[in-house]
Amino acid sequence: MMMGDGTMEESARWALPMLFAGQAQKEMQHNEALTLIDALLHGRAESADMTAPPGAPGIGRCWIVAAGATGEWAGQGGAVALWTDGGWRFIAPRAGLRMDVADRDHALFHDGGEWRAVPVRGDGVYIDEKRVVGPRMGTIADPTGGVIIDGEVRSAVSAILVALRGHGLIAR
Repeated sequence: MMMGDGTMEESARWALPMLFAGQAQKEMQHNEALTLIDALLHGRAESADMTAPPGAPGIGRCWIVAAGATGEWAGQGGAVALWTDGGWRFIAPRAGLRMDVADRDHALFHDGGEWRAVPVRGDGVYIDEKRVVGPRMGTIADPTGGVIIDGEVRSAVSAILVALRGHGLIAR
């Protein structure tokens, strides 16, 4: 938002309040900016699935408001809701914002249009929400023995195992 003299009242990206020479009560603007930065810097949300505010939120805790929100969160779907000693503050997400989400045990990031789950999580790697690499399993032994020895097949299987171990996909 621009002031009459062409200077910005808020930062361009996160709408943090700006300070001006001769401004009264600068500490209020400064504290508001710090409150918003505190919520976003290495952000953590308790949940991204709630449509109503929790009954007893702790100061400094955040939630990503789910679509169809009600009560004090009505109309805030997709926003980051921050509980402060002054009540709820809502932060509109921007492309690149990442929030760890406690009840999902993985992070979400905002792509500029919607929240998306990160592809690399504690239980595997996901593409289009489908797990394509899961937790590492136990060791697979190199091929040995057999009635008929086929050197080419054994060599190919060994090369596959070496590659999988080298990439950390299976145990050594």
